[in-house]
Amino acid sequence: GAEEPGMEAQELALGCGREGGSPAAGGSPEGEERRDPAQASVSNGGEAESGKELVELKVIWNKNKYDVKFCLDSTGAELKQKIHSLTGLPPAMQKVMFKGLLPEEKTLREIKVTNGAKIMVVGSTINDVLAVNTPKEAAQQEVKAEENKKEPLCRQKQHRKVLDKGKPDDVMPSVKGVQEHLPTVPLSGMYNKSGGKVRLTFKLEQDQLWIGTKERTEKLPMGSIKNVVSEPIEGHEDYHMMAFQLGPTEASYYWVYWVPTQYVDAIKDTVLGKWQYF
Repeated sequence: GAEEPGMEAQELALGCGREGGSPAAGGSPEGEERRDPAQASVSNGGEAESGKELVELKVIWNKNKYDVKFCLDSTGAELKQKIHSLTGLPPAMQKVMFKGLLPEEKTLREIKVTNGAKIMVVGSTINDVLAVNTPKEAAQQEVKAEENKKEPLCRQKQHRKVLDKGKPDDVMPSVKGVQEHLPTVPLSGMYNKSGGKVRLTFKLEQDQLWIGTKERTEKLPMGSIKNVVSEPIEGHEDYHMMAFQLGPTEASYYWVYWVPTQYVDAIKDTVLGKWQYF
């Protein structure tokens, strides 16, 4: 009778003890959630000796697989509690699938769950729901948030490790507050992101930018450079750090440090093909 769980419920509580045995962890066959903690504490008796029939389940959630032994006469609602203890997924947020949606009020025996049955669980933990996005989207949003905060690039770790070496000894002099044409000689005395020396040569007649290091010279068609970004170096505002975007994403930025400020605009204009000089 639904009015009075009675002994039958109590025996179920004893017999099918869950490992966790938390007071909230189950209920009577009618799916009622009430049970007094004293009984629950007894219900920790191991499942095997209870004489109850256990069924072996594979619970699959979020690419995780759990092997679970569970009492055949437990209800779907109790299985949800068990899944909660495994996954941290609150029962209210679980969609438990076994040949369709698992009914909470029926026992596993009634819905013909057999050994080795696969139980699919769909649902997100509260944390996932708060994070709501896939990791990739979340990462992109963090990047956006970073950009919105506009933390100076020069404080970021990857740039710090180059900038902390200090100004190169043979850096070209910079002139504040003046925009100059590109010099006829290569721009030299700068670092790239690995801290190696780099020079920039603008081969206007070939429409190429040559990025030269000790080891080799990359000859890049100006048209292949998608973007040029630059930002003053904190504490040395007369020099910029500058990046040439060589591929489709920001991952393809080629960073150059200690570009004299007077050439920044001319470099951008030359590379991006705006030929207006001041």
